[in-house]
Amino acid sequence: MASEPIFIPDNFVAYSKEQMHVPAHYDEDIKSIIIPSGTISDRVEKLTKDIFDDYHDKNLHFLCVLKGGFQFFTDINHFYKRFQRNNYQVSNPFSFDFARVSSYHNTSSTGNVKISMTEDLKNIEGKDVLIIEDIVDTGNSMVEFMKELKQYNPSSVEVASLLVKRTSLSNGFKPKYAGFSVPNEFVVGYGMDVNEKLRDIDHLCIISDKGKEKYSN
Repeated sequence: MASEPIFIPDNFVAYSKEQMHVPAHYDEDIKSIIIPSGTISDRVEKLTKDIFDDYHDKNLHFLCVLKGGFQFFTDINHFYKRFQRNNYQVSNPFSFDFARVSSYHNTSSTGNVKISMTEDLKNIEGKDVLIIEDIVDTGNSMVEFMKELKQYNPSSVEVASLLVKRTSLSNGFKPKYAGFSVPNEFVVGYGMDVNEKLRDIDHLCIISDKGKEKYSN
């Protein structure tokens, strides 16, 4: 059974850049740190255990949403294989693939969902598909993506998202697995970007106004 996401309140006490390491070249681009890397790792390990408990005996197919979900998927892949090695339960092998699902321009969601795949979707027929996503914002992208996938007759389709943003624009979609419930802020780091920048920070951070201005197209 999936655990509830960790709730980061709107008035959360942020970690300063002086308390955690942020590369010096990003110093003016980051306002504060919302979730440090160690907390991310511990939470992803627990999420992966939830996933393993639910899917270890199924025909599991991970579908990682690029590029933002890559770090999240990398860590899930690491922990899942560790549970396979160390757990007494018999587990089935898993497969994985990658997709691109985009609706952002700069720091705002456009509402126009674009989907592209690296492989033919016919290979998901009969499999239990788990979409690995970095953040659910409005939920529109995931609704459209799941609708597309279900045309290819998978056994099931669910979503694991590291973050769920609390926004008035949400359509109410909730992933089966969620790491953190976060305020309506633009978050970067741990693979998440603004126009391909700031992915390479280990922590999850709030971008500064100067960072938004610098990296906006």
